[in-house]
Amino acid sequence: MTGPDTSRVVVERDFACPPARLWRALTEPHLIAEWLMRSDFAPVPGREFHFGADWGDVACQVLSVEPPLSLAYHWAAFGLDSTVTWTLTATAGGTRLRMEQVGFRPDQRKAFLGARASWPHYLAALEGVVDRLADSG
Repeated sequence: MTGPDTSRVVVERDFACPPARLWRALTEPHLIAEWLMRSDFAPVPGREFHFGADWGDVACQVLSVEPPLSLAYHWAAFGLDSTVTWTLTATAGGTRLRMEQVGFRPDQRKAFLGARASWPHYLAALEGVVDRLADSG
């Protein structure tokens, strides 16, 4: 019998908005800061950027960008070298967002558990940002 996959974290959530609005919240630094962390992100393949929080920084590099359908970046912090991929799929009611973070080694259980616990909270905060964008036009 095989145990649970601890090499990846996947979170999916449906949003009642078009992909373009969700894309803004995923790629505009001032909006990213509202739901994830401070950053100097730009959706340009090869661009190096950082996420910053009180607990430290995450060094990143944009791997791929396909507006408004997918975005992937390298995520490195505290010995974790992983890839975060965002996939947006239009649905009848809006957009299905899939976040997948891969690259957790077996000896990084604490990082895996932290990511698995944190990403759903980040996506809940993202929903609040997206809802506010709808209200502001």
